[in-house]
Amino acid sequence: MKKTVTTLADGRELIYYDSRDDAVRDAVDPRPLTPVVSRSEIRYDELTGDPVAVASHRQARTYQPPADACPLCPGGRDGHESEIPVADYEVVVFENRFPSLSGGVGRCEVVCFTDEHTASFAGLTEERARLVLDAWTDRTAALSALPGVEQVYCFENRGQEIGVTLPHSHGQIYAFPYVTPRTARMRSRLDEHRAATGRNLFDDVVARERADGERVVLETAHWIAFVPYAAHWPYEVHLYPKHRVPDLLALDEAARTEFAQVYLELLRRFDRLFGPDEPPTPYIAAWHQAPFTDERREDFGLHLELFTVRRASGKLKFLAGTESGMGAFMNDVRPEDAARRIREVATA
Repeated sequence: MKKTVTTLADGRELIYYDSRDDAVRDAVDPRPLTPVVSRSEIRYDELTGDPVAVASHRQARTYQPPADACPLCPGGRDGHESEIPVADYEVVVFENRFPSLSGGVGRCEVVCFTDEHTASFAGLTEERARLVLDAWTDRTAALSALPGVEQVYCFENRGQEIGVTLPHSHGQIYAFPYVTPRTARMRSRLDEHRAATGRNLFDDVVARERADGERVVLETAHWIAFVPYAAHWPYEVHLYPKHRVPDLLALDEAARTEFAQVYLELLRRFDRLFGPDEPPTPYIAAWHQAPFTDERREDFGLHLELFTVRRASGKLKFLAGTESGMGAFMNDVRPEDAARRIREVATA
């Protein structure tokens, strides 16, 4: 992997990741941009203790632009202006112009998986998917070293139903100045389980799913994917390396090599869940890594959670009164039935 670091016209960092050592990325951003002025504020809910980022500058962010004005397409084609001033690229990471976290309270980055406007992650080659994994890992290392950063979160939102504002295939990376509420709850459960049993919670969850087998949808030499016993979402899969590690940095070469094949297969199955006449399945893919400020972070189990808000053909799972108001999830699909369906749509 070759990494080329440069800056955009307003001073934001732009990083190219290439599979070829001879790739040259020396184009200059020609746009007359003024420096980004954004400052997020972290407030804490007095009743729950949950942090909330207030970022009012994001109201002006780009929303569903036409293809010929896409800010993630290559900017070196036919005079097109974009965030990436080259004629083509493989994987690119840059600082978000409209970040949720900024001004010394974290950082937000955009990850472009491909220069093709209509492509999807599921359509990438295994080599490109591996390059994305390497970019996630490199950015995790860099962002975790920034002052005040406690947790690094790599994720992809796919589909308008999820709330995506740019259709071009991309993901994001957030460097949080705090431990996110979901991770904090996992950490608490991990401690409780250790105190009660003397064992690691993540190890026990994976062992139980392997032993039961009913919710396992895919297993290889180095990875296992299953629908969780108490899935929140209609179709939800958790992907774990079989050898527990706390973060992407700790994955060994064998697991890294096999990841692309496994992950692409899961994404392609998701696109086949609801039949050939249904539009591409909207989903969120979320990497859970140990907080970097956690003294017991080696106990944490790196995993990826993949889920969709589509519960049936033409029907979405909305977070209505119980979920949004009380955080009490109601699932419309039995996890064992979801697992069976995900196995049924495996590549022939």
